[in-house]
Amino acid sequence: MAQRVHRPREDAEFDFILGMSGVPVLAYFTGTWPKAIEPCRVMDLVVGGIADEYAGRLTVVRADITRCPAATGRYGITGAPSYVLLKEGEAVAHGTGPMTSAEVRKFLDEHL
Repeated sequence: MAQRVHRPREDAEFDFILGMSGVPVLAYFTGTWPKAIEPCRVMDLVVGGIADEYAGRLTVVRADITRCPAATGRYGITGAPSYVLLKEGEAVAHGTGPMTSAEVRKFLDEHL
């Protein structure tokens, strides 16, 4: 069974997942510092539902900012939660802060 949300442990694994995806990628960046923990927990549920809903059309990657610092810098991530939609490895949209499922769908649908 395919993993619904990929959780890379380091930048090399993050890049491997991106390289293997044949569909657009939603890179969801999380943090573990006190102000980020609760919003990221809430977004874990939202993003998990989105991963199910968009299965086959979208790969979802949940990257911890401290474990994937190169990816974090590459996409200009400055806070968590943050989102980058990638098509063929290129960032086509950025988002930040907590979002509802409807807001994430709109974010994706505008660019997929």
